[in-house]
This record gives sequence, structure tokens and C-alpha cells, in this order.
Amino acid sequence: MNLLTFLTPQLRRQIWTILLAGVVTNAALGAPPRPNIILCMTDDQGWGDTGYNGHPYLKTPHLDRMSEEGVRFTRFYAAAAMCSPTRASVYTGRHPYRMGVTFAMKGMLEPTEIPISTVLKKAGYATGHFGKWHLGTLSKLVGEQKRWGAFSETPERYYCPPWERDVDVSFVTESKVPTWDPLKDPGDLKQVELAPPATDKPYGNEYFTGPGEKVTENTVGDDSRVIMDRAIPFIRDSVEAGNPFFTVIWFHTPHSPVVGGEKYRAMYGDQPVSDQHYYATITAMDEQMGRLRAELKRLGIDQNTMLWFNSDNGPARQGSPRHMGSVGHLSGYKLSINEGGVRVPGLLVWPNGIAAPKTIDAPAITTDYFPTIMDALDIPLPTDRDYDGTSLLPIIRGERKIRDSTIGFLNKDGKESAWMDDRYKLLVKKDKSALFDIVADPGEKTDLSATHPTVEIQMQRDLAKWKARVMAELAAVPE
Repeated sequence: MNLLTFLTPQLRRQIWTILLAGVVTNAALGAPPRPNIILCMTDDQGWGDTGYNGHPYLKTPHLDRMSEEGVRFTRFYAAAAMCSPTRASVYTGRHPYRMGVTFAMKGMLEPTEIPISTVLKKAGYATGHFGKWHLGTLSKLVGEQKRWGAFSETPERYYCPPWERDVDVSFVTESKVPTWDPLKDPGDLKQVELAPPATDKPYGNEYFTGPGEKVTENTVGDDSRVIMDRAIPFIRDSVEAGNPFFTVIWFHTPHSPVVGGEKYRAMYGDQPVSDQHYYATITAMDEQMGRLRAELKRLGIDQNTMLWFNSDNGPARQGSPRHMGSVGHLSGYKLSINEGGVRVPGLLVWPNGIAAPKTIDAPAITTDYFPTIMDALDIPLPTDRDYDGTSLLPIIRGERKIRDSTIGFLNKDGKESAWMDDRYKLLVKKDKSALFDIVADPGEKTDLSATHPTVEIQMQRDLAKWKARVMAELAAVPE
């Protein structure tokens, strides 16, 4: 039996950290320059909300260029159909239910988890997080940051800002903000006017840079620009200091409140008002992705930087009337574990690590970030916990075409679930299941349960085993 099983989670984490320090020191001797790592993510951007995925109106020239110059994942998945859980999966490589992050603003990165920021900081990386956080409270004071549910009732219990998780530089909000003038209440977005008058009230979510440290300057205009204005100086400072960097840039766009700037709305003047606002926010964000890439090139680090891009879940279809997101040919939206709720845009540009542009049809998911980055840096994963992601490097490098592990999804407190491999997807809702050939039928229209009973039975068994392990960890998370 593994001796580590007799130790507390905190002691296991400390032992792994000590071992990691030795591995990193040895690997650094005579090793080639380690890649910089940037993880970009949008909020509620649908699979169809890009030019390269065929949207008839949206202008995303910089994302389109990334798809042409790097890796385009045709089946990239968010770990959940809801924002906070997906974000937890990025930082840990584990299904979010394992740490109690089951819904928006519910749960946190528990102290027993090993965030990727911790690993990379131990490896000598400068670490920064910019934009949305959504993985715990930023203040212990009740009534701040538009909290609800557990966050509102016990904010101190869920106090988990990035600076408490080995992030050196932060510029973050706890949750959503308007996509234009992010600190101002935009007023009633249900009215049809192009530019509804903002109220004199603050929106209620603020940008934090540290404990009790709030920023109000340079927060007017496009929120994606406001975020990038903080991320780029961090990158410049890291380069000047000679440090590799790990940068998380999580845009609020196009989550509600959806407010488009006049310059960007004008690009869609022939579209309905709601569409103009929605499209404007994505095009403004796309512009910032182009700005980021131009800066990486100017600094001479574009070749050795892993630049990832994805959305946190599918597009919303409730609440603000300006949610006009597209799932393309898929079915379902945000909150659904049908394809439209979890399949999202996915891109990677990394010239030093990718011999030539390519399209990858094998499924990939946000839990893969952690093991893929560890693999790229030759850092071993801890052996005292289950990881739900897998390294994508063999697929990216062309060493194999299919994934070597299945993907599990849970939704609505585990009452809905899915199990998916390279070809088939089992979908279980309200004790009813359906089996789809997700390659031939991405719209999930034809149930194959009757014609492929053996496949369904085996997937049901595998799903039940995996779900039992995940739910057991969830049950052990403190309230």
C-alpha cells in the first residue's frame, strides 16, 4: 500500500512540493528555455461564435489567424456547462466536483488542491491572473461583490483570492462585470436603445489587486482592453527580469451585462440591436488577442510561448436579451451537457512546439491543460490524487491521433452525466440514457442505444465507477 495514503492531504501536498523542487532544480541544469504559458478564456462564448467556425457575421480576424497558424481543436470541451467549475478544472486538472465547485460562485480551490500556479511558481515561473477569477471570494466582508448563496452567507469560508494561491500579480473581479465600462451600472439592458444610459450607481463588482486593494483608474471603455492593459505590463516585466511566465487572462466577454462600444457596434450596423452589442463585445476581445500576439512578437518571445484560447462553456440563452450566442450545428446551450453547452472554441499557438499548423479532431478538455503543461515541462504529476485530464502533447506532436482516456461530465449536482470517448457519447438525464456517435452526429439527434447495446452497457459501467469516485471526493469537502 502507498505510504502516502496514511498521511493527511495537507502533508501529502507538502511532500509533493518538496519533491517537485528537486525535480525542477535538476531539470533546469542545461535545459533549453522553458516555454512561457498563457491561458486565455472567454465567458459564455459559443462554439459557433467565431469566424473560423463559420459564423455568418462575426468578425474575429485574430482568432481566425490563430486557427490557421496553430492548432485548431474541432472538439474542445469545457469541463462543465457553467463558469466556476470549468475554471477550477483549468487550475487543477481535476473534475471540479472533486473540490466542491459544482456551480457558479459555489466552492473554491480548496487548500488541499495543487493549483497549476503553485507548481509553476515552484518551477521558477512568474505567475499572473487578469480578469475574472470566480474561484472564491476576494474579500471577507459580507455584502460586497454581488454575492449570493454560500458566498454571501459565509464569505470568509470561501475566501480564496489568487494571491492566496501562488499568483504573484493579480487584477481580478470576483465574478461578472459589464463588458463596457465594467465598474458602472449600465442600466436596463432590456430596452432597445443602442446605448442605454448608465446609472450613477457602481455596478457592484470591483477590480482587486491584493487584500483590500481596489483599482478604479483606467477602467473606462472596453473591459477586454482594461484587462489586457494589465496583462501586457506583467509580461513585459517578466521578460525584462529574465523569468518564464504563466499568465491567465480570463475575459468577461461576452457574459452579461452585454454592452458593446460604439466603434465595434458600428461594424454590425445592419444587424438587430441585440446582435450588434453581442458581436461588438467579441470583436473587441478579438482585437485584444491580436494586440497580445503583436506584443509577444515585439518582445521576441512569440516562438517560445504556449498561447491557449477557449471559452468556459456554451452561450447563454436566458437572462439578458443580448445573449445572441451560436452553437453552430450543435444542440443545447449553457447549463446543458449536450454538445452546445460544453463544446467550445479551442486554439493553441506554440511555434516552437508545433511543427506545422494542424486541425485536431480528437476530443480535448480544460482538465487537459494541467497535465499537458506538466508534460511539456517534464514535471511529474502527483500520484496521491485522481486526475481527469491527460497530456495532449502526443496528439499535438502527431504521435497518435486518438485520445487515450475518456471524458466525464456532471451537471445539476450530479443528476445529469455524460461519458465520452473518441467516437461515442453516453448522455444520462433523469434516469434515461441515450448513446450518440458524436463524430457522425454532433447534433445528438439519433439515439443508438438499441443498435449498440454492448457499447452503452460498457459506458454505463465506466461512467458509474468514475462518478462514484468523484462524488465520494465531493462528499468529503467541508461545508
